[in-house]
Amino acid sequence: MKNWKIKLSLYLNYFVFAILLNSVGILIQKSINTYHVDEIAASSLEAFKDLSIAFVSFFVGSFLPRLGYKRGMLIALGLVFIGCIGMYFGNSFTAVRILFACVGISFAVIKVSVYSLVGLLANDDKEHKSILSSIESFFMVGIAVAFVSFPLFYSDTDPNAWLRVYLVVAALVAISFLFLLISDFDTLNYEIPGSNVADDFKQMISLLKRPMVLVFAIAAFMYVMTEQGIMSWLPTFNEKVLHLPEKTSVFMAVILMLSIAGGRFVSSILIKKIYWLTILLTCLIGAALMVILVLPQTNNLEVKAINSLADVPVIAYVFPLIGFFLAPLYPLINSIVLSATEKVFHSPMASLLTFFSAIGGTLGSRLVGYLFKEIGGSKAFYFSLIPMAILIICLFLLNNIQKKSGKNIEFNASGGH
Repeated sequence: MKNWKIKLSLYLNYFVFAILLNSVGILIQKSINTYHVDEIAASSLEAFKDLSIAFVSFFVGSFLPRLGYKRGMLIALGLVFIGCIGMYFGNSFTAVRILFACVGISFAVIKVSVYSLVGLLANDDKEHKSILSSIESFFMVGIAVAFVSFPLFYSDTDPNAWLRVYLVVAALVAISFLFLLISDFDTLNYEIPGSNVADDFKQMISLLKRPMVLVFAIAAFMYVMTEQGIMSWLPTFNEKVLHLPEKTSVFMAVILMLSIAGGRFVSSILIKKIYWLTILLTCLIGAALMVILVLPQTNNLEVKAINSLADVPVIAYVFPLIGFFLAPLYPLINSIVLSATEKVFHSPMASLLTFFSAIGGTLGSRLVGYLFKEIGGSKAFYFSLIPMAILIICLFLLNNIQKKSGKNIEFNASGGH
């Protein structure tokens, strides 16, 4: 039970940020319906979140060990607490943008800190995988909670009732802050990569010269572009294309989160028996078939009253299952690169991982938002076939680089971004 307070604070941090980060799809829908902005303007929320993550993560990996992980996370939690309170009282599209900027800045600090601290908390490789897997799995629980809890605050008589969810989230942030505050980090000794911040930053940039890291950056970018594009716009897709009520459209998006969690659990078992390339190629083909075969079912969909879940069109249950096929891609690709990177560079490596993931996420959401407006929601998700094709190429390149290096890679298939 050593360092249990630190571990608990990491769990709470990831849980809270899972709710906030992945509520962007809900807020896109709310911004369109409540603040009356168009799809392209609403898609900018992803940019406020992800570009903040990208900018901060690009520099914070080398700086955080010097600032101190505990101090950095406390500042991040304080900032996101202010953002939640500001959202409750601000109640505007501008307040939503400010909130996601706060969340993005804070999450960059939290994620790099967590990825670095897990290596310090673990006594061996097995414990490292156990802690990181459980934290990332808890992240998926937080996402599911977001899509269940937000609709609980909706009201037909009070259009602002949904804002109360931010008071609850602010309370969770405060609890996480207190647990972190009373945690003793003095027992954790960590190595600072270079002699100064400038040297650390140069070493981080030098990681990009490694072929595996470069291919990984492209693969992470393409994966998150696909996943975030679908995740952020699924509630709007359910409402605008499948004609579900607003509350039901958000609730049905939980299926995507649960399918991702299920996919990662199954892959964590299969990876012990089946070669990783076989698993990931099968998953990408399965995801592509979901797009090609399921999305056409939205054409000429009959509009009918939705009084219960039994009235919801079958496609609303089936299409989110694409998450099952997408789920293993990111953590397995992540494992390849981290396993081939020296421990002292895990913090800057986490920065690069977070940076390229954030850029991919915001571009994916912006593209889907543009397509929603220009060609319609029923066709917007077809764009995901392009990054899927590029991902297949990246997988073959990673496989060749791994074989040439002659290293045996161990995987953690339960991770996430």
